[in-house]
Amino acid sequence: MTAYPAWSPAPRPGIVPLHPFGFGTILGRSFVALRQNPKVLLGFALCVQVVSYIVLIVATGGVAFASFSRLETIPRGTDDYDAVMIGSIAATGITGFVLGLATAALGVIVQGVVVSEVASAVVAEKPTLGEIWRRVKPVAWRLIGYTFLVTLAALIAIAVVGGLLFAVGVAVLPLAILGGILAVLGAIPLSLWLTTKLLLVPAVIILEHASIRTAIVRSWRLTRRRFWPTLGIVVIISFTFGAIAQLISIPTSFVSLGFTTALTPTGDPEPTAIIGYIASTVLTQVLTLFVQCVAVIVQSTATALIYVDCRMRHEGLDLDLQTYVERRDAGGTGLPDPYRENIGRTAGPRPPQYPYPPQGYAPPQGYAPPTGYDRPATAHAGPDGATHPAPPAPAAPADPSPTRWSAPGDGS
Repeated sequence: MTAYPAWSPAPRPGIVPLHPFGFGTILGRSFVALRQNPKVLLGFALCVQVVSYIVLIVATGGVAFASFSRLETIPRGTDDYDAVMIGSIAATGITGFVLGLATAALGVIVQGVVVSEVASAVVAEKPTLGEIWRRVKPVAWRLIGYTFLVTLAALIAIAVVGGLLFAVGVAVLPLAILGGILAVLGAIPLSLWLTTKLLLVPAVIILEHASIRTAIVRSWRLTRRRFWPTLGIVVIISFTFGAIAQLISIPTSFVSLGFTTALTPTGDPEPTAIIGYIASTVLTQVLTLFVQCVAVIVQSTATALIYVDCRMRHEGLDLDLQTYVERRDAGGTGLPDPYRENIGRTAGPRPPQYPYPPQGYAPPQGYAPPTGYDRPATAHAGPDGATHPAPPAPAAPADPSPTRWSAPGDGS
C-alpha cells in the first residue's frame, strides 16, 4: 500500500484529452483529425470546392466569350470597338469578382461544418452531415456576413492607403515609393496580429450562436495570453500547405512533358504546345484543388481545437465536457450543449496535469505516515527461533507545510 492514491491520466473520450492542450497536441491533432469522419469532412469539402470551382470557371468563361466575341463584328480602332472592349473587360471582371465572393462564402460554410464536426469529435460523437448542417444552418448567414465584413474592411483599407500614396506620388514620387514599401512591410505584422486575434470568431458564432459583434469580442478575449501559440500554429499550417502547393508545379510539369511527348511523338510544335498546356493546367488545378480542400479542413480543425483549449483555460470548459460525457455515457438524454453552458465564466487556478503527487509535494500539517503496514509493531520471533525487536517507527516531519499548487503557464 502506498501513501498516495494512484494517478490516472485525464479522460480522453474523443480525439483529444479533456484538459488544456499543449502546442504539439493542437498542431498534431489538426492533421490527424481528418481520419475521424472523412466522409463528412473531406467528402463535403471536396464536393463544395469542385462545384464552386467549376461554376466559377464556366460562368466567367461564358461571360468573357459572349462579351469579347462581339469585337469580331466591329472594326478595330473605332470608338465602338474601344467601348465594347472596356465593357467586356468590366463585365468579365465583375462576374469573376462576384462569383469569387460566392466561392468564399461557400468556403466559410465548409469551415463551419468542420468546426462543428471537430467540436463533436472532442466528446467522441460522430454526427452525420445532416445533423451538422442543422447546427450550422441557423448561423450560416452570420458567418457569410462576417466574411463580407472582413473583406470590405480590407478593401477600404487598401483603397485609403492607395489613395494617399497616389496623392503623395503626384507631388513627390520618391516619398510615395518609400511610403508604399513601408505600408507593405507594416501590413504583414498587422495582418498576422488581426488574423490571430480574430481567428476564433467563426468558432464562437457556430458553437455559441453568438452575434458578429459578440463573437469578435469573445475571440479577442479568448486569445489573450494565448497569442504566440496561436500565431505559431497558424503560421506553420499556412507555410506547410503553401510549400506543398508550390511543389505541385514541379512534378506536374514533368508529367505533362511526358504526356505531350507520348501523344505527339512527331514533334509537331503547335499541337504539342496546346496539349502540354492543357494537360499541365488541368493536372495542376486538380492537385491544387485537393490540397486546398485538405488545407481548409486542417486550418478549421486547428481553429476548433484552439477555441476549445482557450475556453478550457479561461472558463473551465473541460469540466463541462467531462460532466457531459459522464451523463451521456450513463444514459442521459436531452442533455444541454456543453459549448453553450457557462459562457464567459472565469475559471480559478487548477493543479498542473502532472503525475500525482507533484514533485516537491510536502504532506499537510499534522500528517503522520501510517503504521502497521508491512512492518511488525512488536517484538517477534524470526525463522531461526531468535527474538527480534520491533523496528523503530519513522519520525514525523519536523515542520511540514503544504506546497501551494499553481496553475501551469499558459503562454503569452
